[in-house]
Amino acid sequence: MRRLLAAAVAATALVAAGPAAAAAPAPPFVGGVTPLSKAARQRMTPSVWRPGCPVGLGQLRAVLVTHRDLRGRVRRGVIVVHRDVARDVLGVFRTMYEGGVRIRRVRPIEAYGGDDFASIEADNTSAFNCRAATGSTRWSQHAYGRAIDINPIENPYISHGATSHRASEPYLDRRRARPGMAVEGGAMVRAFDAIGWGWGGRWGEPKDTQHFSASGG
Repeated sequence: MRRLLAAAVAATALVAAGPAAAAAPAPPFVGGVTPLSKAARQRMTPSVWRPGCPVGLGQLRAVLVTHRDLRGRVRRGVIVVHRDVARDVLGVFRTMYEGGVRIRRVRPIEAYGGDDFASIEADNTSAFNCRAATGSTRWSQHAYGRAIDINPIENPYISHGATSHRASEPYLDRRRARPGMAVEGGAMVRAFDAIGWGWGGRWGEPKDTQHFSASGG
C-alpha cells in the first residue's frame, strides 16, 4: 500500500503516450484506504490541519484512486477524507473511472500549502482542508473531510454569473458538456447520487458546481 501511495503522490502515468499505448485496453481500477502516514501528517501541519480543527488527524484516511486525466491518460492520485466516508469515496472513484469520467489531477491540498485558490488554479481535485466555508465563518464540510471538489476549473463556483478564476470563464455556460464537467445526469453526478451525497450544482445562488458533500452543504 505504501508503494502505491508513493506512486499516487507522484501521479505517475500508467499508460504511456503513443499509438500502441492508446490502442491498449485501460488497466483496471486500483485503489485502497489507509491511515495517514507520519510523513503525511507532518506535511499537513499546520497549513491544512492544526489544533482546533473539528476533526483529528487520526480520523482522516488517505484514499488511493485511479483516474483518467483530461487527455484520457490513466493516472493515480490520493484524496484525504474522513474515515467514515472513505470506503464510499473509494467506490465513487471506481465508478467514475469505469464510467469514463475525466479528472485532471488528484493531490492532497498540502501540495498547494493548504491554499484553496492555488489548488483551484491548478485544477486540482481535493477534499480535506481545515477551512471556513466560502463567504462564511462557519466550518466548511471540507474541514470535516466530508466534501470533495472535482475539476474546479471546469466546474466553477458561480456567484451572480461570475467566477474568480479566468480559466473557468468558458465553463460558466453549463449547457454544453465538455470533458471534466459535472452535469445533471452525467456519470460524475450519478456516482455521487448513488452514495447519497449532495451536489452544489443544484444550489440556487451561488452554485458550486465542483462541490460534492455527504451533508449536501
